[in-house]
Amino acid sequence: MPDNNKKGPGKMAGFLGQLKKILGLNIGTMVFGVIFVYMIFSAVLYLTSSHIESYQVTSGPLSRNETYTGLALREETVCKAESSGYVNYYAREGSKINANGAVYGLSMTKVPEAETRLSTEDLARIRNDMLSFSKSFNSSKFNSTYSFKNQLEGDILQYSGVTSQPVVSDNGDGTVSVNQSNVVTLGNQNISKAENDGIILYSRDGYEDKTADTITAADFDQNSYHETDLKTEGQVKTGDDIYTIITDERWSLIIPLREKQAAKLADRTSIRVKFLKDDMTQSGDFSIMEIDGDKYGKIDFNRGLIRYAADRFLDIELVTNTITGLKIPLSSIVTKEFYTIPSTYATKDENSQVTGFMKVEKNKSGETVTTFVNATIYAGIETEESKKAASEKDKTYLYYVDKSNFKEGDAIIRTDTKEKYIVGETDSLEGVYCINQGYAVFRRIDILDQNEEYAIVSKETPYGLARYDHIVKDASKVKEEDILY
Repeated sequence: MPDNNKKGPGKMAGFLGQLKKILGLNIGTMVFGVIFVYMIFSAVLYLTSSHIESYQVTSGPLSRNETYTGLALREETVCKAESSGYVNYYAREGSKINANGAVYGLSMTKVPEAETRLSTEDLARIRNDMLSFSKSFNSSKFNSTYSFKNQLEGDILQYSGVTSQPVVSDNGDGTVSVNQSNVVTLGNQNISKAENDGIILYSRDGYEDKTADTITAADFDQNSYHETDLKTEGQVKTGDDIYTIITDERWSLIIPLREKQAAKLADRTSIRVKFLKDDMTQSGDFSIMEIDGDKYGKIDFNRGLIRYAADRFLDIELVTNTITGLKIPLSSIVTKEFYTIPSTYATKDENSQVTGFMKVEKNKSGETVTTFVNATIYAGIETEESKKAASEKDKTYLYYVDKSNFKEGDAIIRTDTKEKYIVGETDSLEGVYCINQGYAVFRRIDILDQNEEYAIVSKETPYGLARYDHIVKDASKVKEEDILY
């Protein structure tokens, strides 16, 4: 009778194979399970933990300066055609012209192209002008090409020898009279020249005769503003408006002000202005005036007019926020307590030449020993008594020392007088937590200005911040030396 309980070699091998197969399947399942549980735990931990948001320190003013649209007032005159005919323009619009310079020519017929010979020097000047224009050419302002063409024609006319010629007339009594006219003849053209130095414009807008005393609130309505282009390829009649000349470099900008703005600027006599058209800045004299019962600011300039001669309305920024530094959120600011130690107790280590203090204590044998403590000094605040000192070497300061360097009741000694000082007096400094290295490190700040959200702090503070540092945005969620990542 066979023994059913006896395990033969075949049965044992089969059992081990099945066990290996089962155990192999269980090990894979267990590894997958462990990874899955870890992922769930990490996700739950991430969702339930408080996230620390960082802020990159930037540089600049506390807030953007306010912008305004100003009305430009200038000393300008609209000149009229002295005779009828076809116009040929020689002065470039927006350019400065000297008295007696050719502005335009009039002829009964359209002027044919004529050959003009110029000297080598004159040709060199024209080439330089063309090179300058080419470098600054902007395809979005193609109309400047026509202005430059007019300038070249005017330059060529002047280089070719067109100057004022006296008009001689016979009086009929054996005498003649000489009249120095502002119009000369070249070929079949009557060349008209500027009577004064000035800036030439080929437009008018009706504001030419307005002054700060005569403008009204309605003059600031840009929807009603209209500018007339005086350039034409047809004929003009005697007395027609033909160009405008600005004869004084002094000019003014009038800006509307709200009551709050007027109160803020009331004490100013000068102000710096940034022109948004080209980001150029310059200073001007400032005053506040009333127009139709409302407050307006008047800014007077004595230069820079040629850049904006063609603009009646200019968008500007008043540069009133002049305090600049490092910009940080108010939520980042914390206070930290320090021990305060008079600077007279500080000394330098002979070997390392670092500043510290000599701490006095007893060793295990009861003997008095001194130990140099390399303490981190976060600030040195001048004492009231020191402000009366006659020289810098006589000034004294309170050093703010990290509390980790000492315990309350520790004694330090002056190396010169052997006078002792017991550590215990404390005071606080403002700062932020810097996390450049992945953990929270206190950095001192010196606030220069602040509003409801941000503060401007100095760039020159010892143990302070630098541009592009990363700090904790909400300091209430972090403690010093916390490891964040």
